[in-house]
Amino acid sequence: MAVSGAEGLEAASESQPSRPAPAARVLAGAVGYGARPTTPLRGAGARVLEFLAVGGLTPLLFPLSTLLRRALGLDDAEYAVGFTMFYAAHALNDPHFAVTYLLFYKDARARALGDAFGPAQRARYVFAGFVVPAVIGAWGLAAIALRSAPLFGWLFQAMFFLVGWHYVKQGFGVMMVLAARRGVTFLPRERWAILAHCFCGWAYAWASPADPGTEVIEKGVVYTTTPHGLGLEHATHAAFLASIVPLVWTLGAKWRRERRLPLVTPLVALLASVWAWSIYSSVDPLVRYMNPALHSLQYLFVVHLLKRSEAREREGAPWFEMSAGARVGLVALSALALGWVLFHGAPSALDAIFAGKATREALGDTPYFAALYALVNIHHYFMDTVIWRRENPHTRYLRESHPLSLASRASQ
Repeated sequence: MAVSGAEGLEAASESQPSRPAPAARVLAGAVGYGARPTTPLRGAGARVLEFLAVGGLTPLLFPLSTLLRRALGLDDAEYAVGFTMFYAAHALNDPHFAVTYLLFYKDARARALGDAFGPAQRARYVFAGFVVPAVIGAWGLAAIALRSAPLFGWLFQAMFFLVGWHYVKQGFGVMMVLAARRGVTFLPRERWAILAHCFCGWAYAWASPADPGTEVIEKGVVYTTTPHGLGLEHATHAAFLASIVPLVWTLGAKWRRERRLPLVTPLVALLASVWAWSIYSSVDPLVRYMNPALHSLQYLFVVHLLKRSEAREREGAPWFEMSAGARVGLVALSALALGWVLFHGAPSALDAIFAGKATREALGDTPYFAALYALVNIHHYFMDTVIWRRENPHTRYLRESHPLSLASRASQ
């Protein structure tokens, strides 16, 4: 949950605490709606599930990878894991992109033209929802029409440049949300210290390793990457290491002042996103195949928190809609179906119908898949900058309980 602009998921948990405060007051300010506090998931099993879903599974995979490589050998283990994760994408990676469309375009007319959003949020919505896909779509179609691998290459490089921003911003936002759900909030300067570490991590992840300009293939398209040297790699590495100091100082000062920290789960969500899935994503030959799925699982978990709370509200008065389980299940099935359409059904049909011999010779056998793949990825990054902002009224559902749902249940 991409990862995602100067304001992203964290905007759903903004507050301006100055000293320890009662939980209700802290969380009311944190989410920005109502006066009831959010509480962490109840029950040991639920807390363990939350920990694993938002990033805690990652460190457990490294010893498992070692055992697999020793038991099967690197080649067989890499084949088995790669094969598994290829098919796991149907249930994790693809739905994580698709559910963004379900969240974003809900009530699109009211959001773009009506009064569902304020002016600033409406402008962001129109830009992310209509301008960005139009530009990226035109870019991809121009690359196909001109049979230009370099033009496609620039599109892919924009995608790979922005994906690091998406990953670290999602980790930051998930940390802020989970911390707020525990009654821990951050001053603006504290958030910026943490964000600085995220952005420096993004820069170093992109610049490392140095690249003299390499011929690569992506979705059948062969292109040459833009070179960047050792100087940029070393400079971004130094900035990343330097950013650890204010991060540690901020967390230490917060502990000394308030005697509270976001503890294990929120911090793991941040560090897994920045360190394990972005900077050192290739440190293990097997876990690297799993990083996109782990990122997607983190995103889907937060979507589940949001949609579950909304569904619980809507099943009570005055709506009396379908049960929460059915409503969340319908969202999950819709995301699975749309994910198949976006990454399998639609691109296969487009390539079969429109990709002629000359186009295939210049751009590989799947040029429309390549264009749609880049479009969905980049569009996903920008849609997240709108969905998870505090200005989106639906972010109130990131609280586990809220006044309307409680009142509805009490009235039944």
